[in-house]
Amino acid sequence: MASLTIRNLDDGLKAQLRLQAARHGRSMEEEVRVILAEALTVPSPSADAAVGLGSRIRAHFAELGGVELDLPPRISSPEPAELT
Repeated sequence: MASLTIRNLDDGLKAQLRLQAARHGRSMEEEVRVILAEALTVPSPSADAAVGLGSRIRAHFAELGGVELDLPPRISSPEPAELT
């Protein structure tokens, strides 16, 4: 396994790291290993991630059936807003 030395670490950051490690019941060294592993591990794309949100919503509600809406005819033409 490799070793890493970090120089010029801010005292406040080191104190936060020490407290976080204590909360998790780990040494500071182990806490840094966990933080680096979480930050640098690239999750593998799941099947759901490849499908867009709209497709996932449609698939979720597909068994309920669709609804066809009758759109009323447009009565007036759209007009631009008046900026004063």
